[in-house]
Amino acid sequence: MELQTLTFIVVGLTFALYIGIAIWAKAGSTGEFYAAGRGVHPVANGMATAADWMSAASFISMAGLIAFMGYDASLFLMGWTGGYVLLAMLLAPYLRKFGKFTVPEFIGDRYYSQTARMVAVLCLIVASLTYVIGQMKGIGVAFSRFLELDYETGLFIGMGIVFVYAVLGGMKGITYTQIAQYCVLIMAYTIPAIFISLQLTNNPIPQMGLFGSLSDGTPLLARLDETLIDLGFPQYTAQKTTTLNMVFYTFSLMIGTAGLPHVIIRFFTVPKVRDARLSAGWALVFIGILYTTAPAVGSMAFYNLAKTVQPGPVSAVDGAMAYEARPQWFKNWETTGLLKFEDKNGDGRVQYRKGGDNELKVDRDIMVLANPEIAKLPNWVIAVVAAGGLAAALSTAAGLLLAMSTAISHDLLKGMFAKNISEKGELMAARISMAGVIAIAGWFGLHPPGFAAQVVALAFGLAASSIFPALMMGIFNKRVNNTGAVLGMLAGLLSTLIYIFWFKGWFFVPGTEMLPNKPENWFLGIQPEAFGTIGAAINFAVAILVSKVTKAPPEHIQHLVEDIRTPRGAGAATDH
Repeated sequence: MELQTLTFIVVGLTFALYIGIAIWAKAGSTGEFYAAGRGVHPVANGMATAADWMSAASFISMAGLIAFMGYDASLFLMGWTGGYVLLAMLLAPYLRKFGKFTVPEFIGDRYYSQTARMVAVLCLIVASLTYVIGQMKGIGVAFSRFLELDYETGLFIGMGIVFVYAVLGGMKGITYTQIAQYCVLIMAYTIPAIFISLQLTNNPIPQMGLFGSLSDGTPLLARLDETLIDLGFPQYTAQKTTTLNMVFYTFSLMIGTAGLPHVIIRFFTVPKVRDARLSAGWALVFIGILYTTAPAVGSMAFYNLAKTVQPGPVSAVDGAMAYEARPQWFKNWETTGLLKFEDKNGDGRVQYRKGGDNELKVDRDIMVLANPEIAKLPNWVIAVVAAGGLAAALSTAAGLLLAMSTAISHDLLKGMFAKNISEKGELMAARISMAGVIAIAGWFGLHPPGFAAQVVALAFGLAASSIFPALMMGIFNKRVNNTGAVLGMLAGLLSTLIYIFWFKGWFFVPGTEMLPNKPENWFLGIQPEAFGTIGAAINFAVAILVSKVTKAPPEHIQHLVEDIRTPRGAGAATDH
């Protein structure tokens, strides 16, 4: 069967499944729309959380980053998984014990301030909107190749699918849809990895194949190092960025993970506090399957790409790729505009030049999706990968859109501007706001500021610098007051935004000259995506210092903070 026909069938069946689940799990109350009625089993919630978490950045873009960055990309693996440990140990159980629907609601109550709640909504929307742009980019990339549609059309179709099951089902519909999406995406990621690992190293376990040897006995990683050195680039396994930047980048991803609202609200859906910890543990298990496979996928994809377009003297044996002899997969991806060959010297061969002036331009987001085609795997495997990429992007997009729409309908409308609104009215407002944020996210998806994982890394920096410190101090420091929290969040958010915008070219002050986005211009050599760590430090410092010189929180708020951390029944035997 033709690839396009097979892809339409597989993707169509998965979309029908998602919409069917949404109809079955239609939310009938605000409790079901916001928190799935708090009745989700920890294992099911762990699987849904994994799907919510493993976005287009994880499925589509992370292996592409590993393919082109090599060792340096390990910071994504450490940061994104390490953040879940922080979330499970320091935040999830306490926030679930507090018993609210949203992160801004917790911040508003803990800091006894509607202003704090509004600032939290602002931080949530900025971070979530930045994150969802990366998902929209992933949706467009997947559709543009496998359904042979242009990027814009693919993006609009993805928006329509999310609209149906997110607006209809809310958190209840999204939860059970994400369980199905996890099953689709994990099969789509591991099946081709097993095939390619067998093909290259004769080992069916990709995690072991990564450290295995090719048919001629040369270790795979050693061959990659040789290939890059021959082309004039640093070794694949060598560290190419400064240690300080790697540490700050990793930490920004970790605390950004723990501060992402769309992940946190998943822990509001379980029945008990203990279930929140169990959910986080199961989520780590389900996430670990993909994250331990990603280094093998990235390395093997890069090896296959380099082998296919290896430059050198024109001959039938080693044959640097003549323009007319481009393989079919290359031509397929050229039509999307995400893979380009520009013959600058007219010799008909792909030339690599140190310094970035290469004739071959590869969008990193295509590596996972193109890998099965490069390896000449069966069409059904390629079709499943397409469905998996879309499942990853759609699942996270739905969670982010729900977090934003909930902040608008519950925190702004119900919490501030229309406190007497009926439950039916609030549910309608939640659905309308969901439709609105889908439209806004789609517009930004048409004009993405970078590849998927890069955009997502910026979102993590924003969450790390604004939301995470407010949550940590709200749980573990009873002396931090509302003034400190508000000024801390604003200082962390604004400092990170300005740093990012300055070097990304989105920020301009009349009379000043834009600094090039290069390491020598970065503060202490820290790149924009890693600045969230400094933003978080600024947030902590401002909040604590301001709180020290202003009035302490009311007595009942300080008791509230102590109660959140104290297990129920503690001290019962001693009356203390």
